[in-house]
Amino acid sequence: MDGYLTYDAVGLAELVRAGEVKPAELLEAARKRAASVNPRVNAIVVDVDVDVDVDPAVAVERPDAPFSGVPFLVKDLHQDLAGYPTSDGSRSLAAVPATENATVVQRWLDAGLVIFGKTNTPEFGAKGITEPELFGPARNPWNTDHTPGGSSGGAAAAVAAGIVPCAGASDGGGSIRIPASACGLFGLKASRGLIPAGPARGESLGGTATNGVISRSVRDTAAMLDVLVGPTADAPYLPALPATPYAGEVGRDPGRLRIGVCTASSINPDPHPEAVAAVREAAELLTALGHEVVQLTAAPFDDAVLAKDFLTSWFAYVAYSVDEAKTASGAGDSGFEVDTQLMAALGRATSPVALNRAIENRHEHVRRLAAFHETYDLLLTPTTATPPPRIGAFDLSPALRLAQKAMLTVRAAGLLRLTPIVDQLITDNLAWVPYTQLANLTGRPAMSVPLHWTADGLPIGVQFVGALGAEGQLIRLASQLEQARPWADRRPQL
Repeated sequence: MDGYLTYDAVGLAELVRAGEVKPAELLEAARKRAASVNPRVNAIVVDVDVDVDVDPAVAVERPDAPFSGVPFLVKDLHQDLAGYPTSDGSRSLAAVPATENATVVQRWLDAGLVIFGKTNTPEFGAKGITEPELFGPARNPWNTDHTPGGSSGGAAAAVAAGIVPCAGASDGGGSIRIPASACGLFGLKASRGLIPAGPARGESLGGTATNGVISRSVRDTAAMLDVLVGPTADAPYLPALPATPYAGEVGRDPGRLRIGVCTASSINPDPHPEAVAAVREAAELLTALGHEVVQLTAAPFDDAVLAKDFLTSWFAYVAYSVDEAKTASGAGDSGFEVDTQLMAALGRATSPVALNRAIENRHEHVRRLAAFHETYDLLLTPTTATPPPRIGAFDLSPALRLAQKAMLTVRAAGLLRLTPIVDQLITDNLAWVPYTQLANLTGRPAMSVPLHWTADGLPIGVQFVGALGAEGQLIRLASQLEQARPWADRRPQL
């Protein structure tokens, strides 16, 4: 087990190719580690029955498979594995099996990865924490009283706990970067359209969401990007692919970068001192590495307007997700959490004009960020405004929950906007994560790098936002930071 925990995914694949370890031995090690730690972190919520010795669907014998025989987990949200339910964290879909593999899942299988489970996620991925009623909360391996973030919280908890070195994740508003930050891991969200979402859907969340991974090493994420990128016949875009593989960017000199630094947020005007310290320390390290770091006096975008635009679209998407789940499963309202019903009601109460305005406003956010990137290579912010909150920190009070249920019972969706429930939803969803939605609405790549731990031993990452197509630049910088201040051997004591 000590040997298994030492290697990243690339390293494990190298051992398999060299004949030093068999895929069955790796799978056994992963399952033993899961049996030991998963009861404490609740990362894996669906077991996948796979036997690498007899299952012909497992591509472990192909020498060209980059991750041949490496154990892997996929997220239980949109990452369909044929024959198994994709619950999206919802009771309504827990018994509806997928009929085909998602494109990214098929690409992971073709790369030789051995998928043996699915990871915890909030209902429809609609929160920055992972506490679904269906499976119960995922817990942070650094302190199980705290959240691992969301919506890829189960994936991050599994990687941080050493069950797998890398796991499938997705990001519609920060859902790769937030849990990476909370669990001391590396997470990169790719540019819009670079990774296909099919075949069941053309784009997730109107193009703001994308699949990816959460990993312990930069080279794992880079190599996984090489596996995932590229169009399909049913994709909505033909993305501009890099001239050379992303894996080749690891270890390359990023050059001298000009980086604008901002911790300001009108959503959370007083970020936690540990978040500010994380950015300050990162800026000092960047300066020592020869980069030009400039403190910005204001954010290069209107985050209050962006947050409103994001949530307007998000609530409408939740309404759509609920209706789709009802159609697929025949579930009634009782199949959904009350918070989800509330968000769906708010989505249904949104006028078509307001929804289209929020969508069209994305272009203004793109223009402002593009203007910033004419002067600066990257934007540096905290990934989150606070350290990982405690489990249950965002539970509604009994009085508000009763009011919420009463509003839903009488279908008074229009009146919901006049209650404190909406303000609390906004606070719960965005106040501790006000920085991440920018990259989603603008379609730009962004990454969270684990460079800081709090005095209490909890991780909190820093975020870099790049220009469109800047994945290679981000990987080069992340690799430089990883070499200057290694984090892979820093592990929680479970």
